[in-house]
Amino acid sequence: MDNAITVKDVTKIYKMYDKPIDRLKESLHPHHREYHRKFYALNNISFEVKKGETVGIIGTNGSGKSTILKIITGVLSPTQGTVDVEGSISALLELGAGFNSDYTGIENIYMNGTMMGFSRKEMEAKLQDILDFADIGDFVYQPVKTYSSGMFVRLAFALAINVEPDILIVDEALSVGDVFFQSKCYRRMEEIRQKGTTILMVTHDMGSIIKYCDKVVLLNKGNFMAEGSPGHMVDLYKKILANQIDSLKEELENTDSEGNEKEKGRMQEPREGLMKEKLSINQNRTEYGDGRAEIYDLGLFDERGNLTNLLLKGEHFTIKERIRFYASIESPIFTYTIKDKKGTDLTGTNTMFEGTDIRPVEAGDEYEVCFTQKMTLQGGEYLLSMSCTGFEQGEHVVYHRLYDVANITVISNKNTVGVYDMESEVEAHKVR
Repeated sequence: MDNAITVKDVTKIYKMYDKPIDRLKESLHPHHREYHRKFYALNNISFEVKKGETVGIIGTNGSGKSTILKIITGVLSPTQGTVDVEGSISALLELGAGFNSDYTGIENIYMNGTMMGFSRKEMEAKLQDILDFADIGDFVYQPVKTYSSGMFVRLAFALAINVEPDILIVDEALSVGDVFFQSKCYRRMEEIRQKGTTILMVTHDMGSIIKYCDKVVLLNKGNFMAEGSPGHMVDLYKKILANQIDSLKEELENTDSEGNEKEKGRMQEPREGLMKEKLSINQNRTEYGDGRAEIYDLGLFDERGNLTNLLLKGEHFTIKERIRFYASIESPIFTYTIKDKKGTDLTGTNTMFEGTDIRPVEAGDEYEVCFTQKMTLQGGEYLLSMSCTGFEQGEHVVYHRLYDVANITVISNKNTVGVYDMESEVEAHKVR
């Protein structure tokens, strides 16, 4: 399959000056003394996008995602390296990029069409589809500087996606529109994807990355980290978010692009290790307790038994806690709670509610507790907390509690209203 985009050894360096006057000093210095320091927005980046592929680029803020898109579209030039593009590009980069704020919506449509190489007659044929998709009414006849951010992105995306490009490039712009418009955009993207359009997208929405992308490129601080299957790359991205760079590098050395262990030259003894070493763990978690017990390890397992922070809605998953006891306790209780990003408790349970009594325990005992259940929460980001507690003389006692110890990313192909899915069974039939 031919490449639509080939990025080879691309580096982008910016000169950083401590004071504005230093730029002038440098330009006038007779011996070409440098007053700047180099900032590598991109450092020797290479990857390929096949024709018809949908490829995502992910990474934290400042990783170089938008910079590489601007170089691919020709907005920026690389300091070093080359980019080869086969086919016409329609790009939705920054909000309103390429729009003249004093022109009306209609005038901007024609102007941008001309910049893309279309004649006025060709744009007239596409105009009604663009207007229908944008659905901003008579505002198309007003200067775009009077538009809200939502109107701006509706018109910009309607234009970008209705000119039938060979390559569509989208950079986070959809996060501005309302949920209904976002849904319409993704449906339209799926339509043109089915027709063979190559799509390159940058987004922080991991659900979209998993659902739509054939391949994902992971960047960090301007450096290429890895590329491979969406699920595996999202798991690696979570390690970056949790500042587990050493763990990430070790995993990259020992796994392929799908997350499978690489074959070794000789058989090695399996290493048990800790479950949490393979998860994205919150380094800024809150924990407390009286020290008589310790939750020393924890795991999140999907339905296939993979250790992962990424769970699919509708599938069963397991939360494991490993607890070490430093004193005798009559009847410990093990718990977990899942909260939303605002801190609202959404669901959870414990061994007392579930009728699983563990009594008594002695100093030196270690237990593993497994909670298995079906994921019915909507797609999104959640936080996991867990604890080991008990009751002594009628008083609630906390032996060890971990607040917001790990994130859970739920991927969903169908979200309903609210925080969880009632899993309705729907029937419809004609009665007359």
